[in-house]
Amino acid sequence: MTLHPLDVVVLRNDMPAQGLRRGDLGAVVEVYSHDAIGVEFVAASGRTQALVTLRPGDVREVGDDDLVA
Repeated sequence: MTLHPLDVVVLRNDMPAQGLRRGDLGAVVEVYSHDAIGVEFVAASGRTQALVTLRPGDVREVGDDDLVA
């Protein structure tokens, strides 16, 4: 999967220390290298919940079955 800035992605695993759960939607804000991306997760109010550096395998592309909850 090739990721680009502003791509919307889905978190594959819980990250309790950051207040994130599997299935949360985030936006790629930076592609650092082939194995490191910056992803921002935002609450519905617009507040940044977390800005984390992840590996591309930690996220997946959004699918037609994904719902915003």
